[in-house]
Amino acid sequence: MAAIIQLQSDVLVIGGGPAACWASLAAREAGCSVVLVDKGYVGTSGATAPSNTGTWFATTPERRARLIAEREKSAEGLADLRQMGRVIDTATQHLHVLAERGYRFPRDDDGELYIANLRGPDYMRFLRQQLVRAGVIVRDHHPALELLVAGEVVAGAAGVARQLGQNWQARAGAVVLATGGCAFGSRILGATGLTGDGQLMAAELGASLSGMEFSNQYGIVPLHSSVNKGLPYFWASFYRADGSAIDIPPGQRFPVLARESLEGPISARLDRASGAVPEALRRGQPNCFLPFERAGIDPFEELFPIALRSEGTVRGTGGLKRGDDDCGVGIPGLFAAGDTLERQDIAGAATGGGGPNASWAVATGVWSGKGAAAFAQRLGSRAAERSVRPAGQAGLRPAASSRAIDPAEAVALVREEMLPVDRHFFRSAPRLAGSLTRLDTAWEAIRDHAQGDGVAALRLREAAALLASSRWACRAAQARTETRGMHRRLDAPESQPAQARRLTIAGIDQPVLSFDSLPLEAAAS
Repeated sequence: MAAIIQLQSDVLVIGGGPAACWASLAAREAGCSVVLVDKGYVGTSGATAPSNTGTWFATTPERRARLIAEREKSAEGLADLRQMGRVIDTATQHLHVLAERGYRFPRDDDGELYIANLRGPDYMRFLRQQLVRAGVIVRDHHPALELLVAGEVVAGAAGVARQLGQNWQARAGAVVLATGGCAFGSRILGATGLTGDGQLMAAELGASLSGMEFSNQYGIVPLHSSVNKGLPYFWASFYRADGSAIDIPPGQRFPVLARESLEGPISARLDRASGAVPEALRRGQPNCFLPFERAGIDPFEELFPIALRSEGTVRGTGGLKRGDDDCGVGIPGLFAAGDTLERQDIAGAATGGGGPNASWAVATGVWSGKGAAAFAQRLGSRAAERSVRPAGQAGLRPAASSRAIDPAEAVALVREEMLPVDRHFFRSAPRLAGSLTRLDTAWEAIRDHAQGDGVAALRLREAAALLASSRWACRAAQARTETRGMHRRLDAPESQPAQARRLTIAGIDQPVLSFDSLPLEAAAS
C-alpha cells in the first residue's frame, strides 16, 4: 500500500448515519475541529438513509408524560424514565432545529409543522449538507478497523481508504463511535454494513455491553425482498397456504406468525386498509411498495408471500453500555451514539424500532458530540503530541500463527446460527449451547490465526465483529433464564420478577455476565 493518510482533529466520529451526523455537528458547534469517517457514503449508508422513519417527540407536557407511560409499560421493568424524558426533550428541540435550518417538514391539515416523520433520503442528504457547511471534514469509504490509544485514553482510530488503496490514521482528542447496530448478516434494507464494528473496537479496550439478549427482533418482508418496514402491516390480514386466515390475538402478531412460518408458507394482504389509507401509505412509505410494483402485485387486493427477517440489534436493544449522560462508555476519550449504544433506556425488553430509535439517534448524537468536545478541549494542544498504539486484535494481530481464513465462512456461520426463526426467535438452552459451540470455534480461528491488510483486513474485522456480537447475544440469552419482551425462552416461558434487571456482559474471549444489583429507579425527572 501507498503512504498512510494522516488525519488530525479535536474529535473523530466513526459512522455515517444520523447519530454520527448529529455528534459531528454538536462537536463542531462546541468549537472543535471534527473529522467524520464512514464505511460508506455519508447520506446514503446505513438503515435510515433508504427508509422513512417516525420520530419520538412531545410539544406539550401531557404528550411527554403519555409517551413515557406507554414505553414504560412495554419495557417490562428495564427502561430508565429519566433518560426517556431527556431523549424526548432533546429530540423535540433538534427536530425543530432541522426546520429552522431549512429541512422541509410537511405541514398537517391545520398548517402546523409535522415533525412526526423523517424521509430517510431527504433527511440524510440534508444532514450531509449541514456537515459540509459546518466545516466537518467528511471522509467517505474510509472504514475504521481499530482504535488508537495513548496509555489508557482513546486517541484516534485507523482504517483503510478503500477507493484510494491506502491506509489511514486519525489522531483525535476524543472519539465517538456511531457505527450502528449488528444485523448478523441479515439482508434487511440498509443493513449490509451493520456488522457490529464499533462494539468490537470498544470491547477490545474493556467497554461493557448490555441488552444483548434482546437481539432477536424480526420484521415482516415480502418474500425475496429486503424491505422490512412494518407500518403497512398494521392494515394486513395473514393467511396460510390453504387460504385459511390466521387468527392473531392483540399483541401476539410476531409470535403467532413465527410459529405459523415454521408450519408452512404464509401470505399477507393489506385488506384492512380502506378509504384514503392506501393512497396515504403509498405516498408516505413509497419504498415499501417498490417490490410490489416490480412484481405487478396490488398488495391491497392480492395475496403476496411474506417471510420474517431478523433485524438483530438494529431494532433490538443491545449495544455498548452507556456510562454517563454524555454517552461515555467507561473508557476515557471514548463515546458512543445511536444503535451502537444499548437502547434499554427507552425500550427495555421491547424494540425501539421506528420513532424511539430515530429520536435516540438525535439525542445521543448531540450528547456524545458535546461530551467528546468537552473531553478534547480539556486536553488542549497536548492531544496531538501523544504517542499512540493500535488496539485492534482479531483479524489484524493474530494471537498465534497467521494463516489464510475465509471471512465469508464465518459470515455464513453467523447467518446460519442467528437468523432462522426456529433458532433465534424461539430460544432454548440446547439450541443456544449448540450455537455457542460453533460460534466459539469460529471466533478462536479468527482471533488466533487471521490477519489481513487493506480490504482483506476490513472483511476479516467485519467477520470478527459479527462473531463477537453473536457470541454476546447467545450468552446473554443463555443467562436470562426467563421470557421477557422479545427474548422468548421455550424452556422458561414465564417472566421472573428477580430478573427484572439489566444484564451486563464484559469481555470477548471469555465473556463475564452479571445482572445489575438493583432494578432501575422508576422516577422521571
